[in-house]
Amino acid sequence: MIIKSKFKDYEVVITQTDSFIQNISSPLAFYVIDKIVYELYPSLFKHISPEALYLLDATEINKTIDTALDICEKITDIPAKRNTLLISCGGGIVQDVTGFVANIMYRGIKWIFIPTTLLAAADSCIGGKTSLNYKKFKNLLGTFYPPDIIYIYPKFFDTLTPYDYTSGLGEVVKFNVMTGLNGLVNMEQNLEKLLNKDKITIQNFLETSLQFKKYFIEIDEFDKGQRILLNFAHTFGHAFEVTSQYHIPHGSAVAIGMLVANHIAVLRNLLSKEIALRIESLVKGIVILELKKEWFNLDEIIIVIRKDKKQTSTALTAILLNSQFDLAVFNDIKPEEIALSVENIIQNVLNLK
Repeated sequence: MIIKSKFKDYEVVITQTDSFIQNISSPLAFYVIDKIVYELYPSLFKHISPEALYLLDATEINKTIDTALDICEKITDIPAKRNTLLISCGGGIVQDVTGFVANIMYRGIKWIFIPTTLLAAADSCIGGKTSLNYKKFKNLLGTFYPPDIIYIYPKFFDTLTPYDYTSGLGEVVKFNVMTGLNGLVNMEQNLEKLLNKDKITIQNFLETSLQFKKYFIEIDEFDKGQRILLNFAHTFGHAFEVTSQYHIPHGSAVAIGMLVANHIAVLRNLLSKEIALRIESLVKGIVILELKKEWFNLDEIIIVIRKDKKQTSTALTAILLNSQFDLAVFNDIKPEEIALSVENIIQNVLNLK
């Protein structure tokens, strides 16, 4: 799959063999690898010299400008300069940090990304966004800078924790819902296979998710128009990540955020209750976390939403779905609507008392 970008066209390659890791090796390469991935797959990375390796503890608290600058410092120690090839391997946090580094280092260096999570492979690996957290707020700093090539090796998903794997399914569910009724039905029919990690089913959904996102990022690469619709459920999802101190992973938070958005849409008579309940059933199947009621403090949620970079005024903004599966931006979301919807999710969906 080729993604067209104003920076450079880049390719996504889905491969069932790991030989590509040796094939992309270069004396000019510097590697940033998720520490857990490195420990799980030592034979894949044994050819890398310690001087050209940075192991990243891929947690939200490390998705910061300080981590990015630390990597920049290490890159300055290797002989290659503007011809440095940055190869990063990990999930979305590794992608965000290393994409930012590749953009600012020597005003831009070549970059290969190897996503190791379903979430990164099905969603964030394309689109070119890099995002860093600032203080306690999520994704306030960032740039646009796509990799030169992306290699997806689905065998990495075999060692994901159930929490991380189902978090990735959160974005897969969201994309399929956004495609329309056929996408919803397709998700309902294949959820069990996805939960059981059926390889053919995973590859099919990887391809369809990326193809769906490809349309939006090619017509609106810099997120000034239609691409904003991809943020469906993110306004609330990002808030839940922050208010839970990131105990709720991104994809699961987005899935729960979709329920809040849908409840508001039902209250406004935009979305039928029947469709909302079908989506709710899918989300119940993938959100396997032990959640705490204090993670859904309404005052904190509103504060975080107001800090969200997608908010453009004092009014609250969110993207809502209607019964025809059309999405639209609403700039008049009221705190009372959020309160009713969050309370509904707490009591009737998540069963938090």
